[in-house]
Amino acid sequence: MTTHEVFNQVPPLVGYDAADDPALLDGLQREGAGWAAAELHELGRLGGSEQAIEYGRLANEHPPVLRTHDRYGHRIDEVEFHPAWHELMRTAVTHGLHATPWADDRPGAHVARAAKFHTWRPDAGHGCPISMTYAAVPALRHNPELAAQYEPLLTAATYDFGLRPPLAKQGLLAGMSMTEKQGGSDVRANTTTAHPEPDGTYRLLGHKWFTSAPMCDLFLTLAQAPGGLTCFLVPRVLPDGTRNPMRLMRLKDKLGNRSNASAEVEYEHAVAWRVGDEGRGVPTIIDMVNLTRLDCVIGAAAGMRQGVITAAHHATHRRTFGRYLVDQPLMRNVLADLAVESEAATVLMMRLAGATDRSARGDASETAFKRLALAVGKYWVCKRWPAHAAEALECLGGNGYVEESGMPRLFRESPLNSIWEGSGNVAALDVLRALAKDPQVMEAFRAEVTAAAGADARLDVAVRQVQADLSDQADLELRARRVVERLALVLQGSLLVRHGHPAIADAFCASRLGGDHGQAFGTLPTGVDFATIISRAAPKVG
Repeated sequence: MTTHEVFNQVPPLVGYDAADDPALLDGLQREGAGWAAAELHELGRLGGSEQAIEYGRLANEHPPVLRTHDRYGHRIDEVEFHPAWHELMRTAVTHGLHATPWADDRPGAHVARAAKFHTWRPDAGHGCPISMTYAAVPALRHNPELAAQYEPLLTAATYDFGLRPPLAKQGLLAGMSMTEKQGGSDVRANTTTAHPEPDGTYRLLGHKWFTSAPMCDLFLTLAQAPGGLTCFLVPRVLPDGTRNPMRLMRLKDKLGNRSNASAEVEYEHAVAWRVGDEGRGVPTIIDMVNLTRLDCVIGAAAGMRQGVITAAHHATHRRTFGRYLVDQPLMRNVLADLAVESEAATVLMMRLAGATDRSARGDASETAFKRLALAVGKYWVCKRWPAHAAEALECLGGNGYVEESGMPRLFRESPLNSIWEGSGNVAALDVLRALAKDPQVMEAFRAEVTAAAGADARLDVAVRQVQADLSDQADLELRARRVVERLALVLQGSLLVRHGHPAIADAFCASRLGGDHGQAFGTLPTGVDFATIISRAAPKVG
C-alpha cells in the first residue's frame, strides 16, 4: 500500500557546465585569456558532474582527522583526509588552479587561472591550499635561491600528497602561517622567535593560532628575528627526511570550510630559511596576502554564482499556487536581484584578475589600480556573500534548510572570505592607508571609474558623491566602511555600464547607485528586464 505519490520535486542540479556563465566568459575574453575557453568548459563540465558534486559532499561529511602519534607513541603530526578530498585536489592541481600561471608566459595566464578557480566549486575547502600555493610564489622570490629550488615544484601540475622531503617530490603545496593567539591580524604583536644558526638557517620557537591546510609541504611564516619581524620558509620534512618539529596541537572546529584542516601549531626549534631581509616580514609576505585576498573575492563571486543558479534551477522546476515559482512576480524580483549581485561580483573579480596579470608583467598603472581596487573588492564582495547565500537558500524554502540541498554548506562557507586575510575593518583601513600613502592609486582608480562618464547619470552622481566623501577628511576612519562601500559600488557600476549586459547594468545602477532599492534582496524597481536577467542565471542541465 502506498501512502502518497511523490511529485513536484525539483530534479538534482547535476550534468551542467559550471563555466556556462555569461559574465565569466565575457570577462575571460575581455581580460586577455580567451585562449583558455576550451579548457575552462572542460573543467566546468567536470564541476557540474554528479561525481564531482558527490566528492564535495563526501569531503565535507568526512572532515579531516588529526593523527598526532602512531600506534607506538611516535609523534607523526599527520592529517588524514577522505579520498574525495584527494580527488578534488588532484583535479585542481592538474588543471593549474594553483601556481601554474607563474610558469606560463602567455598574457592572460592569471586571468585563465582565476576563471578556473571560479568554475571549479564542488567544495570550497580544498581551494585554501590551492590558493596559498598560488600566492606563495611571488613572496618566495624574495629569496632567489629558495625560489630556484622550489618554484618549479610549486608550479608543477602534479598532485603528490604525503610527507616526504620537498625536493624529492613531483609537486608541492605551500601554506601560510601568520596569526598568533594574542595578536590575530596584528601580526607585529607576534611572539614567535627566530634564532639564527651558523649554517644560515634559523630555529623557530613559538606558536601559530591558525595554520590552514597543515598537510602542505612548505609554509611561509612570520617570526621575530634579531632584526625584527621576518618572513621564513618552514618545510614539514627536512632535506634528510626527518620531521621538522612543527607540532600540530589540534584542528579547529569551524563553522564552515569543514573539508579543510585548520590547525594550531607549535614550533619546537623548527628549522627555517629566511625569505627577504630581517625586519621586512610584513612587506615580504604581503605579496602572498594580496593574492589570497584576490582569491577571497573570486571565491565569494563563485559562491554567489552557485547560490543564484541553484535558486533559479529550483524556481524553474517547482510549482506553487498553480504556477512555476519562476513565473511569479515576487520570486522573479528576488532571482533577478540575486543575479545582478552575482554578475557585479564576477565582473569586478575578472577585472582584478586582469590587473593582477598585467601587474605581474610590469604594468605600473595596473599595479596602482590593483593596490586600491583589490582592497575595495575584498571588503565589499566578501561582505555581500552571506546575505546573498541566505536569500538564495530561502528561495528553496524548507528544502533549502536541509543539508541534502547543499545550501546549508554554502551558507556556512559564506562568512569565511570576509574574515580570511583581514576582516572587514582590516580591509577598509587598508583602503585608507593606500589612499594616504600613494596618490597614484586613487588616480588609477579614478581613471577606471570615470571611463564610463556620461554613460549613466546615476553612476555620474555616485562618482561625484565618492569624490566628496574622500575630500572630507573629518572622521574618515570612522566613516571608512561607508566610503569603501561607495568606492566598490561605483567601480562595479562603471564596469557593468562599459562591459556588462545592458539589462544588468541598468538594474544595478537603478538599485545600487540610484537608491531605488530596499534593504533586502527582491526589491528591484519596476521596469527592470527581469526575463533577460533571470535567463542569464538559469543553468542549462543535460
